Amino acid sequence: MHPKTASTSVPPLQLWGGLECTVNRVRDQYFNQLDRNGHRYRDDDIDRFASLGIRAIRYPILWETTAPDGIANADWKWTDRRLVALQQAGITPIAGLVHHGSGPPHTSLTDPAFATGLAEFAGAVAARYPWLSYYTPVNEPLTTARFSGLYGLWYPHGSDDKTFIQALLIQCRAVVLSMQAIRAINPEARLVQTDDFGKTYSTPEMALFATFYNERRWLGWDLLCGMVGPEHALWSYLIATGIDQAELLWFRDNPCPPDIIGVNYYVTSERWLDHRHDRYPPHFAGVSDFTRFADIETSRALAAPTPGIAPLLDEIWDRYHLPMAITEAHIDAAREDQLRWLLEIWQGALQARQNGADVRAVTVWALLGSFDWNSLVTQPNDYYEAGPLDVRFAEPRPTALAGMMQELSAGQAPSHPVLNGPGWWRRAGRFLCPPVATPDAPTSIPASLHRVVIANAAPILIAGATGTLGRAFARICQQRNLAYRLLSRSEMDIADPASVEQAITELRPWAVVNASGYVRVDDAEHDVERCFRENATGPAVLAAACARHGVHLTTFSSDLVFDGRQANPYVETDPVAPINTYGRSKAEGERAVLDCNPDALVVRTSSFFGPWDEFNFVAQALSALESGAPFAAASDITVSPTYVPDLVNVCLDLMIDRERGVWHLTNGHALTWAELAGKAAQHAGVDCSLLGAQPAAACNYVAARPPYTALHTNRAVLLPTLDNALARYLQTREEHTIKLALTS
Repeated sequence: MHPKTASTSVPPLQLWGGLECTVNRVRDQYFNQLDRNGHRYRDDDIDRFASLGIRAIRYPILWETTAPDGIANADWKWTDRRLVALQQAGITPIAGLVHHGSGPPHTSLTDPAFATGLAEFAGAVAARYPWLSYYTPVNEPLTTARFSGLYGLWYPHGSDDKTFIQALLIQCRAVVLSMQAIRAINPEARLVQTDDFGKTYSTPEMALFATFYNERRWLGWDLLCGMVGPEHALWSYLIATGIDQAELLWFRDNPCPPDIIGVNYYVTSERWLDHRHDRYPPHFAGVSDFTRFADIETSRALAAPTPGIAPLLDEIWDRYHLPMAITEAHIDAAREDQLRWLLEIWQGALQARQNGADVRAVTVWALLGSFDWNSLVTQPNDYYEAGPLDVRFAEPRPTALAGMMQELSAGQAPSHPVLNGPGWWRRAGRFLCPPVATPDAPTSIPASLHRVVIANAAPILIAGATGTLGRAFARICQQRNLAYRLLSRSEMDIADPASVEQAITELRPWAVVNASGYVRVDDAEHDVERCFRENATGPAVLAAACARHGVHLTTFSSDLVFDGRQANPYVETDPVAPINTYGRSKAEGERAVLDCNPDALVVRTSSFFGPWDEFNFVAQALSALESGAPFAAASDITVSPTYVPDLVNVCLDLMIDRERGVWHLTNGHALTWAELAGKAAQHAGVDCSLLGAQPAAACNYVAARPPYTALHTNRAVLLPTLDNALARYLQTREEHTIKLALTS
């Protein structure tokens, strides 16, 4: 890491990493990210972090988990082992002592003993690890104070200005006292003080609120820098809360300016306030000082996107003239937008450096992803946001973000083809309300952010223009701003080597999706040659061509490669044993593809349903039952249904990650065809008294059907539950029906 004083030559921008380690409390329930992401139990994660090329890492030595019962009873074994591993890996730790927490159960953010207790712990950390040089005693004190003291989300669940300011002052005092205790042992120890930082824009009617929020965002750093006194813009507000002014002025006598200001910036950090609250979805409406208004992220409301982080870094530099690092850069989004966000943050840091600001590093957050931040960690819903390493697997799996980090750390320009396009926060479809034009929001966007998918961008080739899956890939690629070409048989016949070679040579894709194939299971018994041509020969031709050209291939197989003799779901490593022609063609296609192209991704799935066609099983069952007609389905064939939009989105992420081998992707619920029809009807509120369950023998199948082909996985469960998928299917189906009615 860099020395505090600037040298004559400007060192390159560094890449750091961050580990989501929040231990927040909601009532008496604790949410511990280190337990949920598994890092607590995996010593070899340090090697994974080192492989990303990071120079430093925000790393937890948490008060709540290390010494909840006092320093005398502290358990240092875990931290001893991990800090040695970081030293050996050449990664500088930035020690985090409280991360969105409220301390051990005996204290809280409104307890004055929190500050002295944390300082005692900080001194013990420094005494045990005197070589540690960088500390963040309290992460995001201003943000944590808002969540815990103003919004009532976290313990101690305050919801007033006095509790908010108390929580902020106690956390900031804890920072000062902690650094004093640390520097008594290591005088060279440095403070990296983080907080979420953005900006608020508004209609003229909300200007006073916007001005207040834009002053409040500085308050934590201002206190630590000794800048809060009677001349401060918020002094009257602070005194009006009833806080003793001596508590505020204490910071003037005990300044502890950050050695590095840590800027945490998210797509939600910049806000738009509008008095016309009825223009927005109801959950964006709020009330303050008896004024009702909408509070929404600017990316969802403003017609002209804000320039991003660079001007905010300039503001911080102008106010403090202290070194800065972006200490959290993350977005919950599809993989290509995660890459685009990191690139934009990196470019913003470079722009601020060109403007004269001392920006030291960009921190990729969170290396192991995070859980349930879509509910601000107030509900245990197992909602996971992947990071550079995806922990849903037996061992954390590197994503495309990991490859991009390696390029950045090596001083290379990020090379992934999906970067050739703007993220959703800059695209036309981002709005959740009628777009707002306002002169108060800056509209000067750096040229580096004007990335669009241009005509010669490397596309994804999608074979199967007439099929459900091919059309779904095209639709979702368009939604995700991924360049693609949807090809008919006349444009690329996958079983004709010359046709495939011509398409790849002319269109120069970075990836190919084989969404074509022979799908008529019963007809295949009398159309064997054509079935094998489309399902075995064609995929093999594609695989060979993709291997020659270095193009990623995704192709699809089926649950019908199994014989159904198991009584439990099949996983990827189970032996195939098809019992009908269709299944044999798919099994042969799998073997041929992986023999000539081991880097191909082969996805086994089954029992499609989706909102964009009327011929899938779920749509037909609901259509019949809704009209009062009987509907019969097999009661002795067990499958695992797959919601097509979920399948396509996960496949695109895996393609971008350049995954390979056989993967099982379904929505995971094993049930019979009759049970699936009943479950769909139940979700739709449809009378299913006319639903008939019958044996497969009564279904007039020509091809033999295995009785049990439910799929599971020994890789990771990546698709949502079937109940979740059915709810979204019905909502999209209803919206699609309304849209058709309005346009007819």
